[in-house]
Formats: sequence, structure tokens, C-alpha cells
Amino acid sequence: MKMKSLFTHLPSRLYVAIAVPILLTGFGTVGYKLIGGDEWDWFDALYMSAITLTTVGYGETHPLSPIGRAFTIFFLYIGVFTLFYTASEIIRAVVSGEIRVSLGKTRMLQKLASMNSHVIICGLGRMGRLICCEFERNGVPFVIIDVNESRFNLREYQHGVPLVGNATDDEILIKAGVQRAKTLVTVLPSDADNLYITLSAHVLNDKLTIISRAEDESAEAKLRRVGADIVISPYLIGGHRVAEAVLRPTVGHFIDQATSRSMSDYQIEEITLHENSSLLGQTLASADITQKLGVVIVALKHQNASMIFNPRQDHELYLGTTLVAVGNRESLDKLENLANHVKRRR
Repeated sequence: MKMKSLFTHLPSRLYVAIAVPILLTGFGTVGYKLIGGDEWDWFDALYMSAITLTTVGYGETHPLSPIGRAFTIFFLYIGVFTLFYTASEIIRAVVSGEIRVSLGKTRMLQKLASMNSHVIICGLGRMGRLICCEFERNGVPFVIIDVNESRFNLREYQHGVPLVGNATDDEILIKAGVQRAKTLVTVLPSDADNLYITLSAHVLNDKLTIISRAEDESAEAKLRRVGADIVISPYLIGGHRVAEAVLRPTVGHFIDQATSRSMSDYQIEEITLHENSSLLGQTLASADITQKLGVVIVALKHQNASMIFNPRQDHELYLGTTLVAVGNRESLDKLENLANHVKRRR
């Protein structure tokens, strides 16, 4: 399968370079067989064809008639020039990097086919690059789509797969695995493009969580109507952040530090309870998360419910409940293990 995928991405002229020597060998084999008659078997004809094409000069397998020698002269000249062409094309493809590019496309398609519950990012502008860096730092698998191939040369991502194309094209979204993805983020500078991508992605996968950028405030309502779950306005967020820095600088500093992975003393994280979690069915009091792990639960949200801030200790934990917790990284990792699949040790 891998070799088949490689051949589908080779430059078209390499097909000719590979096919011509094979056809010539077959032509020479048939020619020598017909000229030699019953004295020559097929292997003798193949051997004679091979040593003639490669100009080895081992000698005739069987004595040749004048017609056979004339055929050999014709076959030899044709074969030498053809093999020279084949060698030059293969060397050119290797030196120019076309083979490397073909291998890269093959690996990309194989990785895309194996991805599941990943994130698709549409647009590799300034905002898109920042998002990719955050996903890369947190080990989140993602596919980044951009129409400008040169932007992908600026940085390579270990957890990300680059895909050159227009994200407004359904075929590109399908190739990116939109039907298997968990989230799509569209951050193109055009509201019209983000609107179109949001609509297309929602039609292709109605369970997809879609986060869209909005340049104009009036675009938010339209984006939500066509399927966007969250609409982000960079200018609105930036304006609020500047105001917070003036009015409540300590609060802003705390949030910045808590949401940074580089901060080891305390971080803020959201953790969702999965089906194998040992926390299911317990209350905050019986789970005793704060006492045992040193993590403070500042809010929680049940599925399809509103956020509950400073929840009471008698709140029960259900499948899909999301906890907003503050603590150091080690404690938060332990809580995440409990929320996912690791049973508590007694």
C-alpha cells in the first residue's frame, strides 16, 4: 500500500523513464526470439536483450544471422540513448527533491488517514501560527490547512500535519478528516471565508465543535446560525484584556499565569470525566479532591447545563461533567488520570 501511494505521487515523466526500459527489454526479447527461431528459448532472448541494452558485451548467446546483427545494431543505439534518458531523469528527480516531496506527500496522506478526534485549523496566519504552537506544546494532534504552501516551510510540527489547499473546498476538508475530527478552528482574516467553512464543516459533520474567528461584530450572529459553537473576536478580546490590565491588573496577571504551561506553581485546567473514571457517582465531598490532591475546584459544568461557580460539596459528579480546577501541574495530571481511566488506589 505504501509503495502504491508513492507511485501515485511521482512526477509523470518518471513513469515514462521507468516504463521505457521495461518496454525495450520486452521488445528486444520478442525480437531475438523471432529472429533466433527454435534455437533460442525465451530466457536466451531475454539474456541477449539485457546484455545488449546495458552494453556489457559478454558475447552472443547463439550465433546471429546478418538480420540478427542488424537488429542488434538498431536495438543497441535505441537502448543506449533511452537508458541515458532514464538515468538522467531519475538523477534529476533525486537532486531536485521531487522524490523527497513524493515521499513526504505519502507520509502525510498516511498520517491523515490514521488521525481521529483531532483538530483542524483553517488558516496559517499570525493567529493560526499561535494556535499551532499551543497545540504543539500540549501534544494535541492537528491538521493545518492553508492555500499558501510557502507558509509551511517556516516551521515543522511534530503533532501537526500540513495540508495545502483552500479550506472552503469540501474535498480539502474531507481530506483533512473533518468527518473524524473533534474540533474545527477557522481563523482566516475574511468573515465570508470563515462563514463558508463553518457552514461546510457543519454539513459534513454535525457533531463537530466549530470555533470561528469574527473580524466584524455583526458576523458573530451569522456564524452561530450556520453552526459555529464558539465565535472569537480578536479585537474584542484584545480590548477587554487592555481594559483589565488597567482596571484589574492583578486579576489579569493571575489569569495569564494560570493558563500558561510554563507556570509550575499553579495552573488552571478543565478536566472532563469519562466513562471509566473512578470519580463517577461521587460528590465533591466524598471524592475529597482538594484534600487528597491539593486541587481547588472553582467551577463545574454538567453536560447541557450552565456553569456552576464555587460548587457546593454535595454536588454529584456525572459522566461528561467538566471540572475547572486550579493547582500545580503534577496535581492536575493526577486529577486528569482519575477523570480518564485510572482507578484510585486504596
